[in-house]
Amino acid sequence: MDRLNELFDKYNVTEKNNSTGNFKKLKKTILELDKLDKVLLLPCSNRYNWNPDDIDIPKSTILAIVIQEYLGNKSVLIDVPELKIYPCEGNVSRKDGNSCGVKKSLLDSDTKNPSGYHRCWASLNEKDDELWKITKELFDSNAVIFFSSIRWGQANQFYQKLIERLTWIENRHATLGESNVVSNIQSGFICVGQNWKGMDVVDTQKKVHTFYGFNPNDNFYWNWQYTTKMSDETQDSYKDSFSSFVDKFKIKDLF
Repeated sequence: MDRLNELFDKYNVTEKNNSTGNFKKLKKTILELDKLDKVLLLPCSNRYNWNPDDIDIPKSTILAIVIQEYLGNKSVLIDVPELKIYPCEGNVSRKDGNSCGVKKSLLDSDTKNPSGYHRCWASLNEKDDELWKITKELFDSNAVIFFSSIRWGQANQFYQKLIERLTWIENRHATLGESNVVSNIQSGFICVGQNWKGMDVVDTQKKVHTFYGFNPNDNFYWNWQYTTKMSDETQDSYKDSFSSFVDKFKIKDLF
């Protein structure tokens, strides 16, 4: 608890100056994750930066960085948009049946697939695919937290591409009748949006993770959304959104 208070002091985060509930969500998430030995943090938001003197970090990524700073070497953060991950090949619903995650699709590499669980045709067909960098850490973790922005009422494309490429995890036990290799891994989904369907996306992804066989932790599923007025897309609104975000979490001194 002392280290957590030190972190929040550094970011000037207190319950007194944060009455919206965001502080409590973040605090609960950090305290729950700190009980575990290893946590995988997967921010999936992107931002192009044309001004090296004023770097714009996506808001959901900022939350991942704050959590990682507290957990220290108990956590691994992988910035998903920085990896080369090919789209899912769609082998789930072929005319000859479901061939996603079959044993023939095993990524045969002790370096890339030490667990022996990684089975994905795209990983075999695209030699420079980097999904293995995520799964290598995933199967060695007690929890995985996905971070995403909301775009047009859905999780953004980087998260969607990632979760689709992990379909073989679900297929192993749901279709092929094998063991569930993620049953002991807690999961979470934290997202940031502007004005539409934030909690709808959180609820949907929690169901997806349940289908996959993860062990969802309610404390790891939440969102921050600037406004509930879905028609609010003015330039001022988008500018105020970031200011509001850093104010609610009191992290403007570092970001």
